[in-house]
Amino acid sequence: MILLTRRATFSAAHYYWNEAWSAEKNEQVFGRCSNRHGHGHNYTLEVTVAGQADPVTGFVVDLKWLKDVMEREVLSAWDHRHLNLEVEEFASGRMMPTSENMAMAAWRRLEPAIRAAQGAQLNRIRLYETPEIFAEYRGGA
Repeated sequence: MILLTRRATFSAAHYYWNEAWSAEKNEQVFGRCSNRHGHGHNYTLEVTVAGQADPVTGFVVDLKWLKDVMEREVLSAWDHRHLNLEVEEFASGRMMPTSENMAMAAWRRLEPAIRAAQGAQLNRIRLYETPEIFAEYRGGA
């Protein structure tokens, strides 16, 4: 089994807010991140696939194909967007756009396309919110 990782970057804005809480509680829990105007990050998305290298090409998957899947399924929907306002998974308070939830949402967007590629499976999503903070998701519950 070989693990192959492709990295991409995108920029997006978000804020943290729980509609069931008062403004005071949101500010207490989320601090400056509760500002409803939002703030931005330059995110790094790492997508790792697992499989066997093709005996002819030596590829687990074609890297251009993986780049195109990442662009189509995630980057085109999230790059230069306000996640809370413009992205289906997070709009209208459906899900808080934390790094953890974003990693799971990226998995759900990418996994069907990667599964359809013969011989490859999605192994890991790693989403960096900053160079020091990242969330990692490996599927499952």
